[in-house]
Amino acid sequence: MSDIVISEFMDEAAIAEVFAGRDVLYDPALVDRPEALAAALADCRALLVRNRTQVRGALLDAAPKLRVVGRLGVGLDNIDVEACAARGIIVRPATGANDLSVAEYVITAALMLLRRAWFASEPVAAGAWPRMALIGRELAGKRLGLVGFGAIARLTADKARALGMDVAAFDPFLAEEHPAWAGVERLELAGLLASSDVVSLHTPLTPQTRRMIDAAAIAGMKPDAILINAARGGVVDEAALAQALKAGRLGGAALDVFETEPVTAASGAVFQGVPNLILTPHIAGVTEESNVRVSTVTARAVIAVLDA
Repeated sequence: MSDIVISEFMDEAAIAEVFAGRDVLYDPALVDRPEALAAALADCRALLVRNRTQVRGALLDAAPKLRVVGRLGVGLDNIDVEACAARGIIVRPATGANDLSVAEYVITAALMLLRRAWFASEPVAAGAWPRMALIGRELAGKRLGLVGFGAIARLTADKARALGMDVAAFDPFLAEEHPAWAGVERLELAGLLASSDVVSLHTPLTPQTRRMIDAAAIAGMKPDAILINAARGGVVDEAALAQALKAGRLGGAALDVFETEPVTAASGAVFQGVPNLILTPHIAGVTEESNVRVSTVTARAVIAVLDA
């Protein structure tokens, strides 16, 4: 049995470099084969996962020798951190390694949804010329409202300001005197939603943030505002969002994360026929470059624990 198990995709060059000479099982399909994963964990001391492997309950019971869990990303929703701590298992996320990728995704999504022209490929190829229908808006001069103001949101704010946007943020946990607030208006959630042209979510999924952006919150937004969620599925009420877009009560939305992942035909049905909507399969933080960074940072953190 292997000392190190990797159950989801990872940069193979980082595996070869950092884990050279180690007993490693790399099988990105293990996440979808729970019995094989449980068997692989019998003797392993390190497990590396992304967001789909559920590190809790039965999985932890199957890994009596586990010492460290490396998270190939930053969110810990799929890891029972308290249960790991109770068993003496250290959890190591790749903090900061994919900040740039997510920030660029948010800016790209905002540009696409405001400009609207990117939806024209099919009609233009078919011989239509919907020029007037696709006249969009510029990013410069618009307000970006950030719900949560951690590292990724701050980097997004920097990029937005470089493009001429005004930035506001809501974060009740960040002290008023924190230097990050320089040049950023600090608002309560209702005020931020009401005044922002683009709203980007940057919060973890907790009991307090679950469906934070519900029908009432969406009703409090500008009717031509853009909503972007590259944070955590479940923060947005998907049915309420779909209804608002269909009714023209919102200008557009981009979702990279969902309540059910992977999205199934059943869970995705709510989005069928919804206009001005971009859906992506949880890839905001995954680029060729960030995959290398995340993989290397996580692998090195795992080795540091194993060799301590």
